[in-house]
Amino acid sequence: MFFFGVASAISATASTIESLTYIRTAQGFAGAAAAVIIQAVVRDMFDKEDFARTMSFVTLVVTLAPLVAPMIGGHLAVWFGWRSIFWLLTAFSGVVIAAVLWKIPETLAPENRQPLRFRTTIRNYLRLCKNPVAMGLMFSGAFSFAGMFAFLTAGSFVYIDIYGVTPDQFGYLFGLNIVTMIIMTSINGRMVKKVGLHGMLRFGLSIQLFAGLALLASGILDLGIWGTVPFVMLFIGTLSTIGSNSMGLLLSGYPTMAGTASSLAGTLRFGTGSVIGAIVAMLPGGTVWPMIALMAICSVLSAALYWAFGKKA
Repeated sequence: MFFFGVASAISATASTIESLTYIRTAQGFAGAAAAVIIQAVVRDMFDKEDFARTMSFVTLVVTLAPLVAPMIGGHLAVWFGWRSIFWLLTAFSGVVIAAVLWKIPETLAPENRQPLRFRTTIRNYLRLCKNPVAMGLMFSGAFSFAGMFAFLTAGSFVYIDIYGVTPDQFGYLFGLNIVTMIIMTSINGRMVKKVGLHGMLRFGLSIQLFAGLALLASGILDLGIWGTVPFVMLFIGTLSTIGSNSMGLLLSGYPTMAGTASSLAGTLRFGTGSVIGAIVAMLPGGTVWPMIALMAICSVLSAALYWAFGKKA
C-alpha cells in the first residue's frame, strides 16, 4: 500500500501519457498485493463456511469497486481535474495503511512461515495449474467475473445509445446492480453455514446461468430495456456469492499455500475479464449482441467448469 500511494502521487504529477502509463503499471503491481494478501489473511482466521461468509463481504467490496469507482472518478475529473483522482488514491492509501496497522494483526503463526524460495513458489504454481479441480474452481469464478467486464465495456452504450436511456437514468439503473449484489451477499452470509459452500455456489451459478440465457432470449425476442435490466441485475448480483464460495473451496484445499492460490485465482479472474472486455470492444457496435452474447457465454462456461471439475472439491 505504501508503494501504491507513492505511485499514485507520482501519477498525479505526470506530464506525459507515456510516463503515466509506466507509473500506472507499477501502481497496479503494488495494488494487486493487497487483494492477494487479504484473502490469505481471511483464510488464516476462518475455515470453510466461516471463510465463505466473511469472503462474501470482502468480495462484495472488491466487486463494487470497479462498479462505483468510474462514477466517483468521473465526478472528480469534472469538478477538480483528472489529477485529483490520483491525489485521492494517495490519501486513501494512507488511510488503509493506518487501518491495517491499527486493526489487522499478523495472522500467520511463526511455525507456519516459509522462507522465500522462487523455485518452491514456481512448483506451487505448477501444482495448482496441474490440478483440474483447482483450475475448474478458478476459471468458474473467472468467467463469472468476466461477464461483468462485458457489461462494464458495453453497458453504457447499450443502455444510452441503443435503448435511449438518459445518462442520469443510467446511473440509477447501474445502481440497481449494486443493490442486487448487496442483497445476494446478505443471503449468502446467512445461508452458507446451513447449506455449505457447494450449495451456495450452485445456487449462485444457477441464477447467473438463468440470467445469461434470459439475456439471450431477450435479445432474440427484442424485449428492449426492461427485458435486459432485470437479468443484468441478477447476473451481476451473484458475483460475490460465486466468488466467495469458489475461493472458499479452493483455499480450503490448499491451507499452506493460500497466498499462491489466491494470487493465481486473482490473476486469472482479472485476466479473463480483460480478455472478455477486449473481445466485446472489438466486436461491431450498434447492437446489443456483443454484450449479451458474451455475458451468456461466460455464464455457461462458469457453470460448466464447476460441474465438470470444481464440484469434486
